[in-house]
Amino acid sequence: MKTRTGSAWKAALAAAAMTGGLFAGNASAQLAGHNVILVHGFQNQDLADPPTNLNEVKSAGADYWRDFWLSRSDARIDWGSNSRVEGGIAQQAYIQLQNISRQGLCNNFCIVVSHSTGDLVTRYLLENQARWLQNLGLQPLRILTTIDFAGAGGGTELANLALSVAYNDSWYNWPVKQAVRAFTGINPQPGNLGVLNDLQTNVARNLAISPNNIPRLRFVAGGSPFLGITKPFISGTDDGVVPTHSACGASTSRAIDSCTPSLSLAGKVSSQTAPSARYVNHYPILMNEGATHNGVLGSETGNISVPVINNFTLSNLRVDFARRTYNVRPWWQWWGSGDQYVEVPGSDRTDMSSLVYNTLNN
Repeated sequence: MKTRTGSAWKAALAAAAMTGGLFAGNASAQLAGHNVILVHGFQNQDLADPPTNLNEVKSAGADYWRDFWLSRSDARIDWGSNSRVEGGIAQQAYIQLQNISRQGLCNNFCIVVSHSTGDLVTRYLLENQARWLQNLGLQPLRILTTIDFAGAGGGTELANLALSVAYNDSWYNWPVKQAVRAFTGINPQPGNLGVLNDLQTNVARNLAISPNNIPRLRFVAGGSPFLGITKPFISGTDDGVVPTHSACGASTSRAIDSCTPSLSLAGKVSSQTAPSARYVNHYPILMNEGATHNGVLGSETGNISVPVINNFTLSNLRVDFARRTYNVRPWWQWWGSGDQYVEVPGSDRTDMSSLVYNTLNN
């Protein structure tokens, strides 16, 4: 396994900063008149083959967003998944934040778009970036809001399993090992889990939890990647990687069915187990039962999105998704009006990222 010392990492980060190689390079890209910063999620290839320099981290970061958001961003904060949030990830982000500040990209406020573990990384950065930059005599980034797709800020039970398997390789753990391998791409060992240590539910929920005034808009999926083999090991509904309790921004990790007590992820008007409370300023906006964990980033169509918190203005950003209510009655039911559903009309004809971008950009 390839490694790099802390001093070598700092040299690589400084070199990348000097060459201006930290940005998406699309100065005309904006959302609702604001520059966009991308924070990607967990990349399992980093565990099997750790990046040896920041150029490798940046290349993987660009590939991560290529389906949709790369061409609509002005900067990225890229990080290696073989590191810990408060360790190597913070070091990599520290340099990139300095460059964003020096270029003045957030003087008119930025919107951060995160995916998966990027939700947790973003939360840590929002808590620390002002202090880091002010200590250098730099202007803190002005963040209008975040858009969090399949946010793993509350951790995932798959990370709990990965740590368990790493320390108990018994034969009877075979089904668990298959789920963990689908998620991590490796056979877990105590020393090769990187950010998965931070994604354990108890660890994630104790990392950078101070409330702040930056709204976090949540977009939740419920599909079945990996042929569904990970789902039995995740509490409540999930997108194959992240549990709904995390993606919704619930303040506890108990199993839930939906972000709201009156709508299922499929939009059926019915009683649901939902969060009793959410983290401060966390707002579930859309749910989508069919979209998978990675599919929310622009690669999947054919899935219906369901509005949760809608038709309001937050930090000068208008959230106003179209909404339709309709009834479905089974063919064998001759009485009543059937079950009531709510949807964003036409959302199955596009992907979730396009739907979000086009709606918020109006």
